[in-house]
Amino acid sequence: MTPARGRPRRTTPAEVTRAALELFAERGFEETTVDEIAAAVGLHRRSLFRYFDSKNDIVWGDFDWVLERLRGLLDEADPELPLIDAIGRAVVASNSYPPDAQPELRIRMTMITTVPSLQAHSMLRYAAWRRVIADYAARRLGTHHRDLVPLTLGHAALGASMAAFSAWVEDPDSDLDELLKRAYALLADGFRT
Repeated sequence: MTPARGRPRRTTPAEVTRAALELFAERGFEETTVDEIAAAVGLHRRSLFRYFDSKNDIVWGDFDWVLERLRGLLDEADPELPLIDAIGRAVVASNSYPPDAQPELRIRMTMITTVPSLQAHSMLRYAAWRRVIADYAARRLGTHHRDLVPLTLGHAALGASMAAFSAWVEDPDSDLDELLKRAYALLADGFRT
């Protein structure tokens, strides 16, 4: 499909992401070109880069929104809750998606957890996510986000979240909310159970 000449049609980042994820699921991430994604939404290649900086970024969608959502839920957390429980509840709530959004999320997470070039790119996203957790922990503890405990909590929270997402990707019948809750319960209990 060749984009129409003249002024490019208007689209949204969500439409670009949806079309790209469908192509990635059908053809594979590496096998899908930026030109094919642009054509699928009726854009020129250059216009596509107004929405996303790279093909890798398309998979992540609006990750800034994800971080803001998590940050907001942490800010609203009950200060009387144990720190790891507050983090766990905020992470579970921030990853609560309606059933109709889960197929797209499953494609996204399958790509993120299995495509080597996306795994390398993910390190930047994971660092930003861990920083949200570490900032919250540092505020609660009255310390700096680069101190050991906030850093450890950020890394541990990411590990628990990624384990839950990986299990969810592997088992289409599993429930993401339940997996996240179990992962954070294990973390809170120190893996004693």
